[in-house]
Amino acid sequence: MHRLILAGGGHAQLSVLHALANNHTKTEVTLITPSAYQTYSGMLPGWMAGHYSLSDCHIDLRPLAEAAGVELIVDQVAGMDADRNCVALTDGTIYEYDLLSLDVGGETDLSRLEALGDRLLPIKPFGAFVKRWPEIITAAAKRDDYSLMVVGGGAAGVEIALAARYAFSQSAPAATVTLIASENGILPGHSPAVIARARKLLTQRGITLYQAQAVGVDDGVLLSNDQQIQADTVIASTGSTPPYWLKAANLELDEYGYISVDAHHRSISHRNIFAAGDVCARTDVSMARSGVHAVFAGPVLANNLLASLQGQALQSYTPRKKSLYLLATGPKHAIASWGGFSGQGHWVWRWKNWIDRGFMSKHQSMPSKP
Repeated sequence: MHRLILAGGGHAQLSVLHALANNHTKTEVTLITPSAYQTYSGMLPGWMAGHYSLSDCHIDLRPLAEAAGVELIVDQVAGMDADRNCVALTDGTIYEYDLLSLDVGGETDLSRLEALGDRLLPIKPFGAFVKRWPEIITAAAKRDDYSLMVVGGGAAGVEIALAARYAFSQSAPAATVTLIASENGILPGHSPAVIARARKLLTQRGITLYQAQAVGVDDGVLLSNDQQIQADTVIASTGSTPPYWLKAANLELDEYGYISVDAHHRSISHRNIFAAGDVCARTDVSMARSGVHAVFAGPVLANNLLASLQGQALQSYTPRKKSLYLLATGPKHAIASWGGFSGQGHWVWRWKNWIDRGFMSKHQSMPSKP
């Protein structure tokens, strides 16, 4: 094998860059990513609330790529043909590969909200979100009736709503925040104790919670209970859908359109393609679509790419039965969720901050040389 393409600069690919920097290979490696910076999702609510600068949350991929001897192309994969071993960029340029690693993430599901037009702000891509958030703060500070809505009751939606409420309390206290979750409520998959803590905090912070399906209309959303709610901005944190171009990629996909991978995170239909993060789905175990798994699967992905190049045995990624989630709640305060355990307080924030800054410190510095 003589050409490896890393498509996407997600969390798992960071481990690949570090591994390549520490292992000599004659393989030509190219990283294709929409931005030279990766925004760390775990710190995004803290940035919204004003606790971090944008540079605190950014990982510059350029020095990492240089240290690994990897060519960096700032562009987006817009198509691929797994049978022909090639990917296509937005400008139509074709790149052929012998080995491919996909960590391009998913796309925010906007199928029910597109009618909102300019009022709609998807949480992804992060680049567009971080550009617009300061504009929202400025607009809210100039009015006494600004209304922000967050659609999506998962961990990201809850964190974003609480971060927005705290940010408004500093500069636009009259602005309102509304959270729309599904009929099943907030934080699916978390323990009742964690859900109770979050619901109590939403009430205390003055965030109105609705549990219904939402469809975008001209000036807000129409709920499945026939209520219509106006909003100046609607942030969509509605979960992930597969990239549209996977449908024509000639890859084996699961019923939802994600790349089907085995325990090695290798495509079950093409042995020279690996994938991690939101773009793929395991066929052997049920695994939540979470950045936690993308981070932990990263070293296994890196090992397996090098092993494939060198003809060595592959490793398996075994997801933990319980994952630790530390949910930011606006101020320097957080909720801990680990299986049936829950806790909250400023001590949880300090714990979360220590973990997040440790992750960033590792990847904001140059990889160590062998």
